[in-house]
Amino acid sequence: MDASSVTALFVAAVLSSFAARLWLATRQLRHVARHRAQVPPAFAGTVTTEAHHKAADYTLAQVRFGMLNTAFGTAVLLGWTLLGGLDLLNAGVRELVQPRLGTMAYQLALLSAFAVIGAAIELPLNWFETFRIEQRFGFNRMSLGLWLADLGKGALVSAAIGLPLAALILWIMGASGGLWWVWAWAAWVGFNLVLLVLYPTVIAPLFNKFEPLADETLSERVRALMQRCGFAAKGLFVMDGSRRSAHANAYFTGLGAAKRVVFFDTLLARLTPGEVEAVLAHELGHFKHRHVTKRMVGIFAMSLAGLALLGWLATQAGFYGGLGVAPNADAPNDALALVLFALALPPFTFFITPLMAQLSRRHEFQADAYACAQADGRDLARALLKLHEDNASTLTPDPVYVRFYYSHPPASQRLAALPAPA
Repeated sequence: MDASSVTALFVAAVLSSFAARLWLATRQLRHVARHRAQVPPAFAGTVTTEAHHKAADYTLAQVRFGMLNTAFGTAVLLGWTLLGGLDLLNAGVRELVQPRLGTMAYQLALLSAFAVIGAAIELPLNWFETFRIEQRFGFNRMSLGLWLADLGKGALVSAAIGLPLAALILWIMGASGGLWWVWAWAAWVGFNLVLLVLYPTVIAPLFNKFEPLADETLSERVRALMQRCGFAAKGLFVMDGSRRSAHANAYFTGLGAAKRVVFFDTLLARLTPGEVEAVLAHELGHFKHRHVTKRMVGIFAMSLAGLALLGWLATQAGFYGGLGVAPNADAPNDALALVLFALALPPFTFFITPLMAQLSRRHEFQADAYACAQADGRDLARALLKLHEDNASTLTPDPVYVRFYYSHPPASQRLAALPAPA
């Protein structure tokens, strides 16, 4: 594999994915703006004109911001690769750290420096999205202090989790020969499964407060639903989502005996008990159809394929040179290969997005059908209408944009498959 071929292939992927993103965003902007004035006939009696306008305006703001993010991200990607940013960082970290602390410290320092610089580069855009877009539409409830505290805690948690995992993967890469990627994959899978068990009780409480569901009537109703569905959970909890956002949600978390049902307090404040039951029945539908397991298996399979590809690319000099980096002559290239692969892969995997989105939408329809069998479908329809309105989800997305990106069916398609709300 020669460097010029790698460069040409990478540039083609970057430019084509960039052009596709902008084309899709432009379609979405035009379609939503064209249908902003009037509530679609199917929703004329249930959605107000004011709510429809807010959803359209929020969508337009998010899409425009996404276009800015795309352009900025593409520039940063080219800066790291073909313009020499990663090569410069690697040389500086290697010269500073390796002679004093050794090769493992150098490799961990390179991964850490890349992560810190990347986060710092994205920080202004994250701030703008939270304190300008989300706040403009009434969704943000975070103070600057809380936002900064979350950043700090997130960095500490990422370091506490990421550094040991990175050290293990780097050790495996250096000690396991040509098939290191098999053992690295096994370690990554095991680490993720352990993390699924620990997340509900160790990590999530660092950011949010979780209290047992106090509404006994609702609790009994939810437990009866779970018993009908053959689902066992360790507890029912309410999360203080309103502390950060006005968006509402409910979800399951954990693995095995550590599974929990979590309701946002914003969800409970908005929905009736019957609607909460229907939303939970939808989530149970995902477990009944083994969607969560299937997605995990799919992710693990793709990660194995990705590591196998990296196992081959890491031995090719053209992989480094073609992406603007000089491989180390006097130090391992393992960390450098990991970073470079993480940078180069997204422009290529972007084109499988519609396949993943289509599979996810199919799962959502299946979960809705299950919810209608276990709860009142009219309650689910009413809940979906409220959540679409509360989350300012547009009722008129562009069909091509939907097919490419949407993990959930648009409201019109989803509600058409449910009993009409009374």
